[in-house]
Amino acid sequence: MSRSASIVLGLRRLNRTTIAWLASWWRLAHFSILIFSLGLSPSSYNRKHRPLLAYRLVTNTAPNLVWFSVACALVSLVLIRIVVVSAQSYGLSRYALEMVVRVLVLELIPLTAALFVALRITLPDGIAFAQMRASGVLDTMQREGKDLLRSEYFPRVMSGIFAVWMLAIVSCVTSLILAYLTIYGFTPWALQGYTRVVGQIFNPAVALILMLKVIFFSFAVALIPLASSYYQEDAQSRRSRMWAAHGLSEMLRLFTVILLIEVASLMGNYY
Repeated sequence: MSRSASIVLGLRRLNRTTIAWLASWWRLAHFSILIFSLGLSPSSYNRKHRPLLAYRLVTNTAPNLVWFSVACALVSLVLIRIVVVSAQSYGLSRYALEMVVRVLVLELIPLTAALFVALRITLPDGIAFAQMRASGVLDTMQREGKDLLRSEYFPRVMSGIFAVWMLAIVSCVTSLILAYLTIYGFTPWALQGYTRVVGQIFNPAVALILMLKVIFFSFAVALIPLASSYYQEDAQSRRSRMWAAHGLSEMLRLFTVILLIEVASLMGNYY
């Protein structure tokens, strides 16, 4: 093969890859718009659709909330103890609480909650839908007149968003309580100083950034794994994206978006 022919083949391959990459992000944007439209529609919460939505919210959140909170509390205790002992050894005890709150509550817990929901709930749902799409089950359901977006995708997306919110909120509150008990013990007399330090950390800007980070984490975790399986693909495109049907493409895209959100929040908090 001549050099010019290999360059042409390389350019064609690059062109196909670029088009497929842009198409995947366009489908994600279109799927997000459809889901948010349903979320703002009162008909999505009427008597007909409310039981299924409530079922998904409870089954995807309640079983994971208890043991994730317990595991997060145990890890938080270990990290809090490490930070406190390290601060005391360097004579920086007065900064121990601030370090604990900034490391655990602002950074680690929201990120861990988002990754947990992705690996536990939304990525397996996305893989299951991709396999159903590849086998023709979803196409058959659509031909029978079933509204897949409203009956299958919307409840799962909303349950993923709600699960991230609940796990992050409960774990952050639990870590704040454990930080107080670990540093000050079972006494109410240090509560005034504790609330003053925590209040200085959670100024309006930091609180807003934390809230936005959790919201964007939940959107990314709930939407990205399910978006690609909603659209039909021809046989050639399906074969070329067989690795995506097993969740690798969605996982890579999800982790990239989460990393960008985390970097943006760090820049907002410390620059």
